[in-house]
Amino acid sequence: MRSEQISWNEGSGWRSGHGAVGLANLVFYFGTRQALACGARYDELRLKFPGAHLLGCSTGGQIRNDDVTDDDIAGLALGFDRTALRLATATVAGSASSRACGESMGRALAQTDGDKLKAIFVLSDGLNINGSELVAGIAAVVGNGVALTGGMAGDGALFEETLVGGDGPPRTHQVAAVGFYGDAVRIGHGSAGGWDEFGPRRRISRAEGNVLYELDGKPALDLYKRYLGDEADGLPGTALLFPLRICDPNDPDNELVRTVLAVDHDTRSMTFAGDMPEGWVAQLMRGNLDRLALGAADAARQAAADIGARNGVAILVSCIGRRLLMGQRATEEVEAAGSELGRGMPRLGFYSYGEIAPHHAMGECQLHNQTMTVTVISETDG
Repeated sequence: MRSEQISWNEGSGWRSGHGAVGLANLVFYFGTRQALACGARYDELRLKFPGAHLLGCSTGGQIRNDDVTDDDIAGLALGFDRTALRLATATVAGSASSRACGESMGRALAQTDGDKLKAIFVLSDGLNINGSELVAGIAAVVGNGVALTGGMAGDGALFEETLVGGDGPPRTHQVAAVGFYGDAVRIGHGSAGGWDEFGPRRRISRAEGNVLYELDGKPALDLYKRYLGDEADGLPGTALLFPLRICDPNDPDNELVRTVLAVDHDTRSMTFAGDMPEGWVAQLMRGNLDRLALGAADAARQAAADIGARNGVAILVSCIGRRLLMGQRATEEVEAAGSELGRGMPRLGFYSYGEIAPHHAMGECQLHNQTMTVTVISETDG
């Protein structure tokens, strides 16, 4: 497998490195909604890599090696020698159709002419979807033996519109995924958080899918407003600093972190990136900068250990809430991950509205929030 990092900015246009991947068959790219919206950047990429699948999305910031940027488009061109690829896209109308969308994607990628489906990397709209149901739909078709990773597109702290592109100009309400086939490809994955719980545990007493109405019989939005104080006017963005840890009381190892996508002041409810199951226990969390960096390092260790090597490339997907909390120190979590992966491994990624990776303790793929997830992709020589 060959790789080449590429980037775009308004001043210099597209720039690439050593030109080793002129015949790339897969290109990842991540950028701001504003940079991707016009479609011109996609057209330029298509001219540059005519034979490649192009997969990308809007973000809350781009990760390139040890840097976190806002204005550039960051990309990574890959050339596989012994791995087959297939790209699938689907339109998601809204949260209610998320599972059906996932099942459709799963069926499209599970169909093979020979080589076995080994892994899927998926990007989804970040606002008009229930990420938990999307993941469940894909996994129901392909099974948990297929490594499923990826993330939900972002729009910084604006929460207005997100874009996803899969072999076409990036657009809203889209899900796109690439499937990797054959025994030559090797996929490592890891996810970790680093947030601290605080305050009392509360029961999710009323919820519908990813919409939370009540905790302990009281309006969920009122709880957040009480903790946010003067910052409540900045909702939903300010709620990113106080995610919820949720867990199944009958299975304490089954725990996840959920972050807010939208609020409804009339119903005093909050919409999260993934399911909020009734009866589960919820507890507020807050960030510790040092622990967030340690979490990123842990995720990278998990991913590297899966493949037992430090070659290949890494795709890092971290949560926009982590970036807002860390501010200029966001590079610390990126550097921590890089130290575990090895400085020679090319790293590309983005800040998202939801991260997709297998649960470290449970093994099943799930939607995460407020985590750093790392996917390492490599290919054996034969």
